[in-house]
Amino acid sequence: MRAILTGLAIVAASPAAASGGFSCEAADAVVKLGFESGVTRGMGSPVFNFRGEIGISDKSVAEDLRQVSFEGPHLAQYWLDGEELRLVAYRERGEGAPHGYVEVTVRTKAGEEAEYSGQYAVTVFDMGGDTSGEGKTSNFSGTVACQVE
Repeated sequence: MRAILTGLAIVAASPAAASGGFSCEAADAVVKLGFESGVTRGMGSPVFNFRGEIGISDKSVAEDLRQVSFEGPHLAQYWLDGEELRLVAYRERGEGAPHGYVEVTVRTKAGEEAEYSGQYAVTVFDMGGDTSGEGKTSNFSGTVACQVE
């Protein structure tokens, strides 16, 4: 029994030794965002413990879509190789409210050391308060910096 428990402890500890992570931040006059996640090495470099937040100061965006948190299920796409880090995070407004979502796309290229720099793009869509039936789309973009370990 002791040998089995020791073996399980070694296997459980192995991914931690073979993992790293990334974090990305952007802040400008309208958008402040941050993402972070652990990344396992090998087998497509899956992420774990992904989380992030975005704050949008533009008052034309509905209040409930201006401050949004993201977790693992909201990471719609992810790409990390030695040259690029790309993310797409997507979160819809909760049930019981008109359809709306926030989508954040991050596209960066590797630079010095573990620095990745590039652009973010944010799309906010909101059906709330729209009488035309088409909804309102707001777009924002700017520079983003990421660290990869």
